[in-house]
Amino acid sequence: MRSRLAARSARLALTAVAAAALTATAAGTAPAAGGQSKAPVVEQSCGTNDLTFKLTEKTQAGGYLLVTAKARPGITCYLEGTIPSASFGSSPDSEVTPAEQAVTDSVKLSGATAAYAGINPKTTNDYGTEYERLFLAVAGDETGAVTLKLPGATLVDKPVSTNWHADPADAVPFMD
Repeated sequence: MRSRLAARSARLALTAVAAAALTATAAGTAPAAGGQSKAPVVEQSCGTNDLTFKLTEKTQAGGYLLVTAKARPGITCYLEGTIPSASFGSSPDSEVTPAEQAVTDSVKLSGATAAYAGINPKTTNDYGTEYERLFLAVAGDETGAVTLKLPGATLVDKPVSTNWHADPADAVPFMD
């Protein structure tokens, strides 16, 4: 338990440093048509509270949960191409692990633009445990996690997730 909390703390610290570095390098001035500079452009990373989430059950690839994230009205932010921080319960066995081996492109969310992640709740032939809720957060913002009701009781054993993607077809968690 302690190592899991330490890993989350380290991940949170790393994400905070990366976000600060991105914000510092993203802020800048651009010359306007008359040679005068415009206001600085600031691009922000998405936090869990900046987004709304929808959960849909899919049958492709043996069945998975498609998470759709959209920015709340008036918010424009970038969702990093990493996996969402998710678990089905408090047991370490219900924590979602990566289905992909690398970070993908960030997704700019604003208006109707969405990002997608696919979660395969059961990757084994073992029995698993049934859950009715998914706890979900943007990686690095675990304290702001939201609780999503699953479409029905879902059998969970060694769940995996894709990264966030701009195309839902890229969010299918195919297993080898």
